[in-house]
Amino acid sequence: MDNQNKNLLLATVLSGLVIVGWTVLFPPSPAVDPNAPAETSTSATDQASGDTALTPGADAPAGQSAGATAPGEMGATQTAESEAARVTIDTPRISGSISMLGGRLDDVELKDYHVELSDASPLVTLMSPVGSQDPYYALFGWAAGAGVDASAVPGPDTLWQAEDGATLTPETPVTLTWDNGAGLVFRREYAVDPDYMFTVTQSVENTTGAAVNLRPYGLLRRHGEPSTLQNFFVLHEGLVRMSDGTLQEEKYKKMTEFDTDTREGAPADRVEVTENGWIGFTDHYWMSTLIPQQGQPFRSVAKYYPNADIYQTEAVMPLQEIAPGATGTSETRLFAGAKETDTIRHYQDDEGVDRFIDSIDWGWFFFLTKPIFAVLHWLSVFFEGLGLKGHMGWAIIALTILLKALLFPLAYKSYASMAKMKELQPQMEKLKERAGDDRQKLQKEMMELYKKEKVNPAAGCLPILLQIPIFFSLYKVIFVTIELRHAAWVGWIRDLSAPDPSSILNLFGLLPFAPPSPESFIAILSLGVLPILLGISMWLQQKLNPAPADKSQAMIFAWMPWVFMFMLGNFASGLVLYWITNNTITFIQQYTIMRSHGFKPDVFGNIRNSVKFGKKDAGKKAGDKK
Repeated sequence: MDNQNKNLLLATVLSGLVIVGWTVLFPPSPAVDPNAPAETSTSATDQASGDTALTPGADAPAGQSAGATAPGEMGATQTAESEAARVTIDTPRISGSISMLGGRLDDVELKDYHVELSDASPLVTLMSPVGSQDPYYALFGWAAGAGVDASAVPGPDTLWQAEDGATLTPETPVTLTWDNGAGLVFRREYAVDPDYMFTVTQSVENTTGAAVNLRPYGLLRRHGEPSTLQNFFVLHEGLVRMSDGTLQEEKYKKMTEFDTDTREGAPADRVEVTENGWIGFTDHYWMSTLIPQQGQPFRSVAKYYPNADIYQTEAVMPLQEIAPGATGTSETRLFAGAKETDTIRHYQDDEGVDRFIDSIDWGWFFFLTKPIFAVLHWLSVFFEGLGLKGHMGWAIIALTILLKALLFPLAYKSYASMAKMKELQPQMEKLKERAGDDRQKLQKEMMELYKKEKVNPAAGCLPILLQIPIFFSLYKVIFVTIELRHAAWVGWIRDLSAPDPSSILNLFGLLPFAPPSPESFIAILSLGVLPILLGISMWLQQKLNPAPADKSQAMIFAWMPWVFMFMLGNFASGLVLYWITNNTITFIQQYTIMRSHGFKPDVFGNIRNSVKFGKKDAGKKAGDKK
């Protein structure tokens, strides 16, 4: 087998191992509609264990289970939740409401994003109140310090007051108030910008005759794992935290090992941030993150309450001593929205949120995924500015051309080496005849021939090996970034982050029935137009060279394009589009370079020979049966 075929076989084996590993060992779970109605309004765990209230860190009284409420209290909480007044949220990009029960931010929908492609599909729901399918909300407050009774501070079930008819908009903040009746008056102002950032300013006025010690906090609480959880190897979902420049990502499964006790030395996941940081939960495309004032210390805590199946993240600020007649204040920001790169970068660069861009899951190859996405995004904006429809698809094609141009010097050496190897083929055959069965002698004389002719047989491997991390990085970018979500290209390709929806089983829509669903066992046969074009492009690239003389090798190479066609058939359309473009450019480059070195690839001849080989092999098998 010549070196070019060895290189091709190496590439296919390496790529195949990774693709099979990802798709078989770590298959993505089918997505569940986050707006589907809950089967029951109160789960068994909620009824048994109740809601959990924050008792931050060392302030928890000795012997008290931090955050636990009496069994059965959740039922009462849900009743109160449904009856509590609400403040409407209405911004250009968010709709929802704040419950006066605990002052909870627990109702957030994203106006720019639908669950499905259709505009008639429900809006994406980010936060939901207790009693819904996926309770998920933000709470803010003050924890009682030494000498202050816990009943003197507002809790998750405190009923706040707001002005009648108040609506939270970017122009009109809303202030909630609660008087504990014992000399402490609490106020909480919610403000929001036109995108996804809330600013929560808490204050407490001390009208008593003694100083009080209080600790402000903000928390995010998620009841159970989200129904949209995919548990896919290439995607991070769960805890995301930045602590003084250190990024931490933990999946929900890992969070179940965290304790609820945050005192010094306890096993809960607690980090003392000295200056800059943030903490929250990230989903595939959405995120909620608590951002204390940058430049001040705070306690960053992640918890799991096993009895209630509640995941919780906290930002707990330093203890404040509020003198008589004085007012203590604290400000915390909350990002609750889509992980749009430009929006998140704006909060990082213009609003001072330290390293916020790292909240997007760039993966281990971040040094490739970040620049690849930056170029892809720039190209998309450029084509959109030209008024070109399907600009993201054209951006993928343009990006592929740029990547091939960058790798062209290496590709040139590779293809030139292949062409030189073709020229040496007659001498190689003579060496094989002369060496006979002496493999050691053959290898020695071959190396001497390579040295004499200045040919590196491994030169063709480097471009292939470089393409593998690029392929993985582009796969990560297409799968993770929201800019590819529901991004159309041409005709039937309306979502480049999803597989090609067309199917050969219904003749690409000509027959009056739908193709099988992705969950069906015959879905692998439901090839779309792009996967078929991928198989053809790989097959044509293979025909630049004659089939190996060895029949077993020839059979493997003959089937390889079609095996890859089925393997990649359910990959994102954007990735398949990249692979087709890459194969096409590689074919043109290799053909041109080989011609420039005096070797003319006989593509049509190789195709005819492969057809003859197939017929001859079939005839031989028929003869063997006789």
